Amino acid sequence: MQFGIYSSIANPPRGEDLDRCVDEVIAEAQAAEASGFDSCFFGEHHQDQDGFLPSPLIVATAVAANTTRLNVGTSVILLPLHHPVHVAEDVITLDIVSKGRIILGVGVGYQATDFQAFGIPMQHRAAMFEEGVEIIRKCWSGERFSFHGTHYTLEDLQIRPRPFQTPTPPLWIGASVPAAVRRAGRMGDAFVATPSTTLPQTLRLVEMYRKAAEEAGRQPRVVLMRDAWVAASRAEAEAVYGPEVMTAYRYYWENQLAEFKDIPADTPFTLENLAQDRLIIGEPEECIREFHRWQEATGADYCLLRLRHAHSGGPAHAKIVDAITLFGDRVMPYCG
Repeated sequence: MQFGIYSSIANPPRGEDLDRCVDEVIAEAQAAEASGFDSCFFGEHHQDQDGFLPSPLIVATAVAANTTRLNVGTSVILLPLHHPVHVAEDVITLDIVSKGRIILGVGVGYQATDFQAFGIPMQHRAAMFEEGVEIIRKCWSGERFSFHGTHYTLEDLQIRPRPFQTPTPPLWIGASVPAAVRRAGRMGDAFVATPSTTLPQTLRLVEMYRKAAEEAGRQPRVVLMRDAWVAASRAEAEAVYGPEVMTAYRYYWENQLAEFKDIPADTPFTLENLAQDRLIIGEPEECIREFHRWQEATGADYCLLRLRHAHSGGPAHAKIVDAITLFGDRVMPYCG
């Protein structure tokens, strides 16, 4: 199994000192590269009061400029908010600048404020997404094409230059509900599972994905994203990471994300109640066992670790670097 990190860049409550956050994330990416990680990924949101940075490709470019081997990626660009030709060209540019180290991850989006920022009706997002993916692939082909869809009409285009990677950069699709998961199977090079689902929930989505991919004649690839933390002891891991991940989960629970809808209303909202089959957290040996369990159950060959959280702004930078180093030294070599 290969590993990457996912970094949410924000600083609640008011989004101050984000330049410091960016410097920290670059340093964390450098630590990840030195520790044997394969990649570092970034996401997109708009109008968040915590200052969540809205342009992941720009951040990815900064990280690529400060590393030599590490792949950089987006998980995810909210594709309905962008013209697909622009996305295709920006990714080509970063692919050339980084000498083939970009992975494009895209999704439909779920926050109304993201769509309000651009005046785009949310009810159109699925159709815009599907047309956008098709257009990006045509752009990357280097062939001349026209496109006539419901939302985009393009006449006689031929995008130059071609991507650095052959044949193209990977195009991964993030999804958390059945319709989006089946879309990932039909259209994506990989399905990126959401980090806050339980293992049984993830397995149901993976099964849907694999079936859709096989029906579309595509080779399925499962990428896990997990909320994970390693420390010298389980108690230390819970003390450092627990408050951060629980801040995110409370937001998801209050906003009724799909993976939290089946939690009974009278369930105490505690780490103890939510960690089982959801978090990968503890001392190195415990994390190794959990990664093997998830890998064997899902067939995933790649895992993104969400260490830095937007809703809390933590854990602290020094703690994240320590966890990255410990993952590299004591966990990843035993998850091959």
